[in-house]
Amino acid sequence: MNEQPSFLFDEEESSYIRGTFIHNIYYNTETLYTVAKIRVQKTNENYDEKEAVITGLLPPLSQDGPYVFFGKFKEHAKYGKQYEITHFRKEYPKTAEGVIQYLSSDLFKGIGKKTAQQIVEALGENAIELLLERPERLSDVPKLSEDQAKSLYSSLLENQGLEQVMILLHPYGIGPQLSSKIYQTYKEQAVHVLQNEPYRLITDVDGIGFHRADEIGRGLGMGHEHPERIQAACLFVLKETGNDAGHTYLPSDMLLHEVKKLLASGSHSVDEMVIFRELQNMEEEKKLIIKEERVYHPALYHAESGVAKKIAELACDKQYEKAFKKGDFKKTLKETENRLGITYAQSQKQAVHTALHSSVMVLTGGPGTGKTTVIKGIVEMYGELHGVSLNPEDYRQGKVYPIVLVAPTGRAAKRMKESTGIPATTIHRLLGWKGSHFEKNDDEPIEGRLLIIDESSMVDIWLAHALLKAVPKGMQLIFVGDEDQLPSVGPGQVLRDVLSLDFIPKVTLVDIYRQSQDSSIIQLAHSMKHGSVPKDLMEPKKDRRFFSCNAEQAVEGILQVCRGAINKGYKAKDVQVLAPMYRGSAGIDRLNKELQNLFNPDDGRKRKMQFGDHEFRTGDKVLQLINQPEDQIYNGDMGEIVAIFYAKENKEKEDQVVIAFDEVEVTFKRSEFSHFTHAYCCSIHKSQGSEYPIVVLPVLKSYYRMLKRNLIYTAITRSKEYLILCGEGEAFEWAVTRSDDERRYSGLKENLEAAYLAEVEKVSVMKKSI
Repeated sequence: MNEQPSFLFDEEESSYIRGTFIHNIYYNTETLYTVAKIRVQKTNENYDEKEAVITGLLPPLSQDGPYVFFGKFKEHAKYGKQYEITHFRKEYPKTAEGVIQYLSSDLFKGIGKKTAQQIVEALGENAIELLLERPERLSDVPKLSEDQAKSLYSSLLENQGLEQVMILLHPYGIGPQLSSKIYQTYKEQAVHVLQNEPYRLITDVDGIGFHRADEIGRGLGMGHEHPERIQAACLFVLKETGNDAGHTYLPSDMLLHEVKKLLASGSHSVDEMVIFRELQNMEEEKKLIIKEERVYHPALYHAESGVAKKIAELACDKQYEKAFKKGDFKKTLKETENRLGITYAQSQKQAVHTALHSSVMVLTGGPGTGKTTVIKGIVEMYGELHGVSLNPEDYRQGKVYPIVLVAPTGRAAKRMKESTGIPATTIHRLLGWKGSHFEKNDDEPIEGRLLIIDESSMVDIWLAHALLKAVPKGMQLIFVGDEDQLPSVGPGQVLRDVLSLDFIPKVTLVDIYRQSQDSSIIQLAHSMKHGSVPKDLMEPKKDRRFFSCNAEQAVEGILQVCRGAINKGYKAKDVQVLAPMYRGSAGIDRLNKELQNLFNPDDGRKRKMQFGDHEFRTGDKVLQLINQPEDQIYNGDMGEIVAIFYAKENKEKEDQVVIAFDEVEVTFKRSEFSHFTHAYCCSIHKSQGSEYPIVVLPVLKSYYRMLKRNLIYTAITRSKEYLILCGEGEAFEWAVTRSDDERRYSGLKENLEAAYLAEVEKVSVMKKSI
């Protein structure tokens, strides 16, 4: 590490400033973002001032000696000329006096001048470099206690470790932000990991993929067929195909093919037999699991097996099959219809009956088929037939509410609460998500007697496993969803797999009821379900329009539609533009900028904050991108910026944005601005579980890669009142006739069948033994 690559610091080739640290203007201890003033000693820039302002991600700087900073000058609109750092190096003191001054500075607690002098006398003028390489040499220093030695070495690593990581990673194109993340992950072990186990970065550090880790590994001399390289590639392919394509496993021949392709470098390739041998080694070491030519990442295998086992256990619980007498059910159903002022259709009655008489059940159907009405009926009938109150006020004294309603998103949970009149929440909140784990599990189960999961097509195998682990024995379980919507973003296809099983009771609602028959949006959705385009697609309807335009005209067409909505009194929260892609002339990024200027223009009075390519303004509609359980907000929640505070205005000395969500106001520091984005236009995937008064949907040939039936179907079914389609009729027809034929490799169905047979056998044996 001490022999720094000379080309990194070629002061003739690179832009640099050599200088000493004066003081911090701003420093963030979490992100390491620094604005500091330095005294300039030397530079090859056209800069004549004695002092300069530097910005970048840096560890704590000290005043004991010079630094060499590399980067370039930029003109900040508000703060003037600043030197933006890409990398740097510290020049350690070269004299005994300098080393003593450095080690006795405030950076090293408990080390005074006398102790520092003893260190230099024992180890010489290169004591700092020597200790970073061989910390055991501290034992050569007389009268240095063990606590002092540990503290000194720890401080050396803390102050110099990030610098070493930055220097080591710079040749591989890894900048300060990612270097900082790597250092924060491994701390004093960072350099050791980088030099000896670089492929660990793939699983431990977000933002490091196989190719970057491989570049480091190859730079350290690891050959094409090094076992760690091949094993890392196998795990990477399994992880990426799970995240990107939704697979829970890969067939072994496909995995071999994909790994071989990933490992190919120039004229070098790795033979499949070499890869196969490593797969066998990994199976022996339990780094992956192979079942009948299916290769699983262990975590995905255990999640899938756990879901299968729990559903099988619930399905074998027959205590609800004769829970109520037929006469009691009919009598209570009639009373419920009279009380609610509705008449259930036969299929809806069947759905309510099946739900109340099953330990686990699936309710599915398209828009307008009455799923919400059935959920309301199940809730009301459950309370009546079990003789329990559904009034939340009766459960204030620590009593357990009998019915648990959950959904994957906050908006879907809110809709459940509004339609049923009883509490509903997100799955993450129910389970007590803490950022790295759930509080509720098999040891600390959730409480209640009936669990209804709405929008269950969105639930991936990870979340299903977490939820089902926390379901106690005896609780009834109902999955509700639309199988024609997009599958979960994460791996698996839980709803589809559960629906395919004969031993799980299910009711599919197909009839469109009276209140929905006049909706051309719902009629369009049901035509799409069957792969057909209605002949009147281009004809204006009272709740639906199709404006023809090409990609170049699309943005202006969308803006024109939104202007019309504004003129009719609609606000930004009422109008949701949905698009399938982020980039391009009609992508989400471009549309958000244009729509922001339409719905929330910069009038010179609004407060605003620049963050990367985004300018946030008070009044902006924004979308939360990550789960923040401590603030009771989750990925997909929408809010509005209600306040902006500049660093000079608060005691934290950091820019802040305050966002109002449905139930809470949350303050975000600048270091957290990446947690949200503009939401005037959002992706169709992000809109799942939500409904909007007006949906504006561009459908263009330029979206070719994303045009699939379930994607467009999901988008149009988000609309409650008006649907505005902008684009090309051919593109829409192409999407409708192009079903999602990209198969997801999921073993849940087979696992469920095997688990159910095993559970049936276990129950049979128990009965015989009684």
